[in-house]
Amino acid sequence: MNDDLLKYTKLAFIGCGVMAESIIAGLLRMKLVAPKQIAASHPRQERRAELEKKYKIQAFEHNADAVKAVRHDESIVVLCVKPQRIKSVLAELKNAVLPEQVVISIIAGATIEMISETLENHLVVRAMPNTPSQIGQGMTAWTCTSETGEKHQAQVREMLTALGKEIFVETENMIDMATSLSATGPTYIFTFMEAMTDAGVHLGFSRRVSQELVQQTMLGSVLFAIESGRHPAELRNMVTSPGGTSAEAIYQMEKGGLRTVLSKAIYAAYKRAVELGKKK
Repeated sequence: MNDDLLKYTKLAFIGCGVMAESIIAGLLRMKLVAPKQIAASHPRQERRAELEKKYKIQAFEHNADAVKAVRHDESIVVLCVKPQRIKSVLAELKNAVLPEQVVISIIAGATIEMISETLENHLVVRAMPNTPSQIGQGMTAWTCTSETGEKHQAQVREMLTALGKEIFVETENMIDMATSLSATGPTYIFTFMEAMTDAGVHLGFSRRVSQELVQQTMLGSVLFAIESGRHPAELRNMVTSPGGTSAEAIYQMEKGGLRTVLSKAIYAAYKRAVELGKKK
């Protein structure tokens, strides 16, 4: 981590919802930037007042005003609005964003080409974070235009560390792939957690006890997998004795087509991500 990469960088967050607030909180918590370097926009006065009080940043009603508040060649504009609002927001920003400003989009389905053409800006980054980013444990895949230089890429990488881990992917299609795997991924995990917890309740545990058993088991399993560096199949074999409980459980999951259903779900999410991009 290079603490000086963002030292003189100003940031404008367009649409300051949960994910934008997560980035702001992470940047300030890690002291990568100071509050005076950040501006944000939100249509509701109550939300603007909340952001100003909580983070000591500037908050504006109009998107263009937030951009103008930080506008110079060391600034970054972060697009965090809902996908259905992207066209109108880009129209608002068309004459506010400078060609030398980096534009980062975390909007599902919003293509680099559309953002670049509308804003007449070639320094465009597309990133896809996920829900655990809210506690600094997220996974963000990102890519950018060829015009986005090494310095700007380093700044983006530094920014994304405020959310957890980041990984650069070579093509924009891989962002749609990451949308289905890591960005939508918590949905699969939460569903699996819910199903396991319900099964524990069915066995006779209280929901609180069942939930605690499931959550810690999942957390410990993931940490063990990371630390061991072994293939998941090898780890599974370690706890599967011939004729034992794990073997019986695996048989039932395979019989029910768990792998196939999960694979189909991820592919369906990928196709939906591609479709969202085409609709813009």
